[in-house]
Amino acid sequence: MLFRRIKDAVVSRCVLAALLLVFTLSSARAGTLVQFRTVFGDIEVELYNQDKPVTVQNFLRYVQSGRYANEFSHRLVPGFVLQGGGFTLTTNLISAIPTNPPITNEFGVGQKFSNIRGTIAMAKLGGDTNSATSQWFFNLVDNTFLDAPDTNNFFVVFGHVVQGTNILNLFNSFQYYTNDQPSNVVVNLSVYYGGNFTTCPLLYPSLASTNFVFLDITLLQVAIQPVANGRQISWNSAAGMTNIVEFTTNLPPAWNPLISTNGTGSRMAVVDPAASPNRFYRVRVAN
Repeated sequence: MLFRRIKDAVVSRCVLAALLLVFTLSSARAGTLVQFRTVFGDIEVELYNQDKPVTVQNFLRYVQSGRYANEFSHRLVPGFVLQGGGFTLTTNLISAIPTNPPITNEFGVGQKFSNIRGTIAMAKLGGDTNSATSQWFFNLVDNTFLDAPDTNNFFVVFGHVVQGTNILNLFNSFQYYTNDQPSNVVVNLSVYYGGNFTTCPLLYPSLASTNFVFLDITLLQVAIQPVANGRQISWNSAAGMTNIVEFTTNLPPAWNPLISTNGTGSRMAVVDPAASPNRFYRVRVAN
């Protein structure tokens, strides 16, 4: 079945009287946490908001606009990359994702990140450094040659997997279809859909819409609302990780723990009975 994405809005920074919702990891710089949901399980990715701000904001705009809804991977090269962000499939109709203008290449902006296993980078046109729009890819192995200083490379890494590398490993086990593999195959569909589909991953070797590999992208959205006994904080939890809700009464903040819980991958909520107009909240995720 096609995955239905819940449209989320992300708050990365707020000012003064607004709620301060900061997404951080204990072992890295603050970064938005994104969930890529697949039939095999969830892949949790931290984005490099501080080091690659243009690239991250470009990616988040596509998520927030809903243009990634029903998005699937159109390219898989086992032992190399899993690529998406180019096409959606709805009611058996494949459509190209409408794109914004290309963004400036940020390979040399902030900290330089190499295209190693478990990172996510922007796809672009060969020979055109500043041509990235909506398409991205996961590095399934160390692809440091993609860092080469020429117009065919300089692929900008803008995040890394913090949970779910085992899911990425499954894509390395897909096999090129030779008429006898029963499942998890890479098929040349260019005769049907054009040159972007020469290495399209399918769960089973037939053109049913349910066989495409959908990558449903959800942000770790934090929402605050008043309830009868205080204020409810809800968020999309990170599965298999410690999700920590904290509050502060000051800006600049001095964070205090409210609750620590194991994430389930589903939306979670907690009530702060001591809520007041001067309390601000954040959700922090730790390995």
